[in-house]
Formats: sequence, C-alpha cells, structure tokens
Amino acid sequence: MKINVGVIFGGRSVENEISVITAAQTMAAIDTNRYNVVPIYISKEGHWYTGDKLLNTDNYRDLKSLLASVEEVYLRPVYGDNHLYKVRKPLFGSDVVSTLDVILPALHGTSGEDGSFQGMVEMTGIPYACPNPLASANGMDKITMKMILKESGIPVVDYAWFSDKEWLSERDSVVERCEALSYPLIVKPANLGSSVGIKAVHNREELVEAVDNAIKYSKRVIVEVLIERLKEINCSVLGDYYDCEASVCEAPVRSGEILSYEDKYLGGGKNKPSEGMHSTVREIPAQLPDEVTEFIRKTACKTFRVLACDGVSRIDFMINEATQEVFVNEINTIPGSLSFYLWEATGVSFSELVDRLIAVAFKRKRDSEFKTVSYSENIFAYQQKHGAKLGGAKGSKR
Repeated sequence: MKINVGVIFGGRSVENEISVITAAQTMAAIDTNRYNVVPIYISKEGHWYTGDKLLNTDNYRDLKSLLASVEEVYLRPVYGDNHLYKVRKPLFGSDVVSTLDVILPALHGTSGEDGSFQGMVEMTGIPYACPNPLASANGMDKITMKMILKESGIPVVDYAWFSDKEWLSERDSVVERCEALSYPLIVKPANLGSSVGIKAVHNREELVEAVDNAIKYSKRVIVEVLIERLKEINCSVLGDYYDCEASVCEAPVRSGEILSYEDKYLGGGKNKPSEGMHSTVREIPAQLPDEVTEFIRKTACKTFRVLACDGVSRIDFMINEATQEVFVNEINTIPGSLSFYLWEATGVSFSELVDRLIAVAFKRKRDSEFKTVSYSENIFAYQQKHGAKLGGAKGSKR
C-alpha cells in the first residue's frame, strides 16, 4: 500500500508564499508510485485546507477563489488519531478526508519552523520529517541559537541582544551596548528568516531606524558585528542526531552588503516567477580551499548535532576574507526548497531526498516508542489500597 504523505505549508508567517513554493517543488518531486500526496495549506489567518487545486501555484494568484474551492480541515490533538477531518461535517457519511501516515512540513518562519507546529503534531503521534519542538525553537531564535553554539565551541560573531520593551524604555543604554561592538553592524529580528527585517547600519541614526523596523516583526532583536569583506557559504545537513552527512557547499551571490530577500527569491529577475531558494544566483560547488570546505562541512554537522536536529537543515556560514575566520551565521531547520539544489549537486536527487526525510521521520517515531512517557501505576488507586495520604502542594511527600 502507498504511504499517505501530508505536505503542510503556508502558515501565519511573512514567509507564507515562499513556503508555498517549497511545497510545490517538494510535491512535484514525490514518487507517486510509492506515496499518496495530501496537500495541506495553512492560510495567513491560520485555517487549514486540502484539495488538488492546492498543487498548482498559479491558483494562489486569486487566493480567495482558491480557498472557496477546497475543503477546510483540521487535525485533532489526540494521540493515535491520524485522520484529517472536514470542518463542515456532512449530514451523511464520514467527516474524514484522509489519513496521514507521515507529515512532511514545508513551513518557514513563525508558527511553522519555530516549534509551535511541531508541538501540535507531537500531540497526535504522527511521524513528521523535521526537528522536534525544542530543536526547532532553538534553531529559529537567533539569540538562543548563538548562545548554544558559543557554549559548544562553535564560532559565531560578537553580538548584543535586547527585547522590544527594553528598546522602548531603555533606548540609550541599548544603543550604548550595540555601539560597543563598533560599526558597521547588522540588525535582525530574532526569529525570522528569508532576510525579512534585516538591515546593515553604519551610524546611530541608521541603527535606530533599523531597530524600530525590526521590532515590528519580533519581540527580541539581535545586533551583530557586520563583516565587511564577507563571503557567504551555505551547507546542508541531512539525517538525525546519530547519523548525518553534509552536502557540497554553495556561495550565494548578493547584490549588496547582505543577502537580501530579493537576492534569495528573485535572483532570476523580478519579471520571472520565483522558484524559492532555487532562484538564488549561486556558485556551486563553492570555490574554496579544500581545508576550508572540510572545516565548514564538519562544523555544519556539529551544529546540526548540537542543536539536536532531524531531517534536512541548511547552515549558513560567513567567511571574513580579511582574516580568513569562519563563523556560523544561522541554521534553517526547514530550509527554502528543502535545499534540494545542494543535494542534487551532491548526487542525491530531490525524489531520493524526500525518501530519506520520510525514513528519518519513521525512524524517530520508532525510537520514541522505546522511551517511557508515563507510568501505568495509578497513585490514587495506590492511596486507596495502602491507606497512604497523598498531599497537595503543601501536603506530605510520602
């Protein structure tokens, strides 16, 4: 029998459209001789839909008409229930649209890549092919990620961070902390991707303007030292904590000081349809000395393991060409286009990449079944049988 694969995409995120592109590429690559594809789109308002019309990206030009022509659905957060249910229940017949054997998330950004979606799926017990809630949350938050990497001996650039409340109430002291790093700097929302809200700054006026913009997107902001003679390198990692491997490296081509949203997704020109991260103009494999390539690939795997990731991720690096220092910039736990272009260059087809992601999801599910998550003993029955008194918060600990 074929495996039912729920490809979930969209979401309440500024990266909704990029997620649609990633999902379309993924669903086109899935071997339909082995799998049944169940497309599930999450709207910007947070409603879930399924239907064959979701497979064609042209239909998203008129989103209102598209959503009116497909079925609104939901998952029940009940362990062991892998059914997808209709919101509008029929008078007769079943309200089950489909069953999901495995979930392949193609979500980017908030409410999808940050652990919230993964936590909901954990409640159902359905296997899913991306990092767990903790790994996703740590990977999504640039501040927490850098703290963990620095503690683990993985090189990151110097940085400062603060909350939106601090910025609004203690602006002068926050500015002083940032300026202690020395200009030029780069300002980033802590939990967004796709270069949204990111800006290079060279003086106090630009810093204030950039932070005022960044706090529109995130509660926390990170400010980092900007490497002026910068070469950016990306490397993907596939597998799990115990067994993973790195792809070839790429060097994306940027048009300015930083790799912008337009560089990533409109590299083919604004008059051409975006192909997600596949649209980026890139040098692949990146032309680097062998020892630098090897260091990056090993560090990519170490980053993947330190953050306890599963599935496929893309780790972005920065090389200071003035000093030849290499730093980890960030990890993308559900990368744009699932980094298939990096794996194709490594000798793994997109179809095989999907196969391996699904295998990782099932393996993690099997491994989890050997762990104890609850006790069969009932402490209330024990109390009645043995006459023990079990106190509340202020009671006995016997």
